[in-house]
Amino acid sequence: MDTEDGHQDSSEQRLQTAASFKAFMLKKSSKSNLVLYDHLTRLLMKVMDERPQNVVDVIEDMSYDVKRGLFEDKQSTLRDLPQTTAAELLAEHQHLLFSSPEEADHVEELVETPLPNVSEIGFYMEQAGVGLGREEMQRIFLALKQLVESQALQRCRLWGKVLGTESSYIIAEAEYREGEEEEEQSTEEAADEEEREAKTHENEMDLFPQSTYKPLPAVPKEAIGTGANKFLYYVCKEPGLPWVKLPTVSPAQITVARQIRKFFTGRLDAPVVSYPPFPGNEANYLRAQIARISAGTQVSPQGFYQAGEEEGDEEEEAPRDNYEVNPDFEGFPVSEMAESLSTWVHHVQHILQQGRCSWVNLAVKPGEESNEEGEAEDKEEEPDEAEPEVGPPLLTPLSQDAEMFNTPPWSSKMSSTLTSQHAIAVLRSNLWPGAKFENIYVGWGLKYSGEGYSPPVPPLPQKEYPSGPEITEALDPTLEEEQALQEALEEQQDAQEEMMDTDEEEEEDDD
Repeated sequence: MDTEDGHQDSSEQRLQTAASFKAFMLKKSSKSNLVLYDHLTRLLMKVMDERPQNVVDVIEDMSYDVKRGLFEDKQSTLRDLPQTTAAELLAEHQHLLFSSPEEADHVEELVETPLPNVSEIGFYMEQAGVGLGREEMQRIFLALKQLVESQALQRCRLWGKVLGTESSYIIAEAEYREGEEEEEQSTEEAADEEEREAKTHENEMDLFPQSTYKPLPAVPKEAIGTGANKFLYYVCKEPGLPWVKLPTVSPAQITVARQIRKFFTGRLDAPVVSYPPFPGNEANYLRAQIARISAGTQVSPQGFYQAGEEEGDEEEEAPRDNYEVNPDFEGFPVSEMAESLSTWVHHVQHILQQGRCSWVNLAVKPGEESNEEGEAEDKEEEPDEAEPEVGPPLLTPLSQDAEMFNTPPWSSKMSSTLTSQHAIAVLRSNLWPGAKFENIYVGWGLKYSGEGYSPPVPPLPQKEYPSGPEITEALDPTLEEEQALQEALEEQQDAQEEMMDTDEEEEEDDD
């Protein structure tokens, strides 16, 4: 009897313990409002249904999935709006290039178009093994068409593409419209005048002594429509994005651009950190490189262009900057053009070391009137004037181009030696890797510099001013020297007083 009573007591105690433990497991959590008993029930049912391998290793993940499943029903069924990618934004901009206006007349008139046949140019570029691809060339053509319609340009062509570290530049070359040159000139003159007035105002407000140093006169910028500023340039990062007009280039910017090597970033407002300091931002640097590349690489078959009619009336000393298409041009055999550089000529003016295409005498101020007597006196007093710098004339053959770093300036070949009867001649610039004829540039915008580029060494520190008695600090006098000086001053003062007394006595005697 005692054994049975003890066994019954232990079983009741276990039931009480299990009941209390179940009550403990039925308590709700104050954070998640869940019950441990229900959670374990669902977890065991999930294990029985799925029967995964190595349950003991994934039991924690299954427990997390059970908890997460209880909250999914309470969340919103709406999906989050996906973020628009850069490719989608670009596609939206380029979609406008392929949409034609509804009001446009579908009947096309046979008029001269301001754009060249970009598709044909792309085909010949493919034959030469270069280019941008058919799809990109078609998008660029539509972007150029949009530019011509928005700016009412008379002539426009694809100049090329300059690569950058963040994005690239697609560059369009256009001619100035009538009257636009004067507007650009007046705008630039007004901006220069405002800068001068600001500097003058700063000098008037500045009470510190002004330096007597006079810098060398700045080389004036070439007039719009001539020299390095003959054409107008627009750039955009991708077809469909807005076109931005580049500013005109100055000789100082071209001079410094020749001394530095900087990759483009793709941001026109980015500063150009270099030595020597570049006078402007990346937009000005890009414009300077465009001028340099155009002057060195834009070529054409000899005889394709001829001198303009107006140039015959001008003086022989003036450099020619105008040309026109020769209607009597017959062309050369492709094999001869691929073998001889004498069949190719430059049709863009050479940029002189002064940074201009036409040399200007800085010793003569504009607006000065000279006479014979004044000229004779100036010749006696002033040193010899600088000799005018003369570059190669327009339409100079490429065979006269000089080598650099033991590298020929040009490489020519035929697009195909197997089907030579249908091949084309390809001319590539080695000094500006990326330039080809049909005068399209695709590259980094940097000139060939040999094996390696060495930045220019900073100049030597300026010498100290010469030492002299007027700026040398005097030594302090000794006590004896001070006493002797004081006695000399007292004697001098006594002598002056005696002379004054003598003069007063003589005046009294005269009275």
